[in-house]
Parts: sequence; structure tokens; C-alpha cells
Amino acid sequence: MNRLKGKVCIITGAALGIGRACARRMAEEGGTVALFDLHDEDCTFLAQTLGDAGLPAAYWHVDVSSEESVRSAIDSVVERFGRIDVLVNNAGIAGANKPTHEITEAEWDRVQAVNVKGVLFATKHVLPHMRRNRAGSIVNLSSIYGLISAPDIPPYHASKGAVTLMSKTDALLYATDGIRVNSVHPGFIWTPMVEQHLCDSGTKDLAEGRCALDKLHPLGHVGEPDDIAWGVVYLASDESKFVTGSELVIDGGYTAR
Repeated sequence: MNRLKGKVCIITGAALGIGRACARRMAEEGGTVALFDLHDEDCTFLAQTLGDAGLPAAYWHVDVSSEESVRSAIDSVVERFGRIDVLVNNAGIAGANKPTHEITEAEWDRVQAVNVKGVLFATKHVLPHMRRNRAGSIVNLSSIYGLISAPDIPPYHASKGAVTLMSKTDALLYATDGIRVNSVHPGFIWTPMVEQHLCDSGTKDLAEGRCALDKLHPLGHVGEPDDIAWGVVYLASDESKFVTGSELVIDGGYTAR
């Protein structure tokens, strides 16, 4: 219950799926959670639910593709809670599922703005606070498709490859400041994003679509948001004090094939 006691933790994309699971588990482990998202109703409800359970949480409306939105919210977190110990860069979108020759510049840029620039902006603006404290953990949500690829969603795969190497670069740049940076690589996790991906791919029956995804994983099933959240808790905690620049793969064996 106290793995993150005393730590102030920002989670981007906190309203749904993996982000929501991270927020809940991190709060239960003693962290004070700052929830960043655009989904006001969902995230306000989450903050209220955690607060009602005696877990400190607050919501900020943040567009991670806007540097000013991110900077302002981070400054507000520090003003309210006094410090930042953990950043979880979880916000992300899948984008257009088209072959490369059909992708428009706008479709490409939209995914990079959220998935890549969002990581850049949040990292950039927490770093001064972490460097001042000579400590911090940044956890970037990449994907199995930040390690391998597949013949679909080119903008998404490119963005997650970028996040993987951004994590390693920043791990090297800020190690002497006591700041650790790691990436997490989920397999298919049953979230609204995956459901939407199936629909966009022409799946008519979500149950059948889920069954097909199950078969892609040697363990025989897709993952749950908590499977990722517990990995994030580990990387956010002092249990992982000697871990930086690493790739934590949580994929049911998908990339071991």
C-alpha cells in the first residue's frame, strides 16, 4: 500500500484504459496523482472517486499536443502539491489505419503531435522540477509496436518507435541528475482504443475480434489495463532504483515469437 508513499505522480491520458488503471493503482500505493486529460467528465469522476476513497487526486484539463497547456498544468501541479516525482506519459491515439501511400500529412501530424510531442512537452517541463530535487522517474508508454511492426497504422508505429528511443536518450541525458527514464511496451490490452481499432479495421463482432486478438498472444488472451498499471507502479517506485533506459515488455509473449 505504500510503494509510492510521498510521491507526486502525473499521469497523462488518465481518463480511460491504461491511464485510469495507472492512476488508481498509483493512488492506492500512496501516490498523490495529478490526472491530465481532455475527457473532463470521465477524469473529474475518477478524481472524485479517488478522493472519496481518501486517495489524494486532482484533475487538469490538458491537451498534450499543446506545449503551453502542458507547461501551465505542470506548473499548477507544483504550486498545489509542491513537487513532481513521477511522470507517466500515457496519452496516445492510434490514428488513421491506412497504408503509407494513402496517409495524408494531417493524419500523420495528428498522431505525432499527441504521441511524440506530448511526451516531449511533458518531459521537458517536469525535468526542471525533478532536476532541482535530484530525483525522478519518467515512464513512457510505448508499445510492442515500438519494438516490432505490422502491416497497419504506419503513423502509430512510427510514433511508438520514437518514444522508445526518446526514452533511452533521456535516460542517458539525465542519469547524473538522479532521474530514471524507462519505456513500457504493452501487447494488446482490452481498452477503448483497442476496441476502436477493431471497429476501424472492419470487425463487426467485438467478441470475435477479441478472440482473434487472444490467439496472437502465446498466453492465449489479451491483457487487462491492470497488467500494465502494475508494471508502471514498479518503475515509478524505488524498487526500480537501478533501472533506467530499459524496455519493460508486458505482452503475453507476443514479441517472443
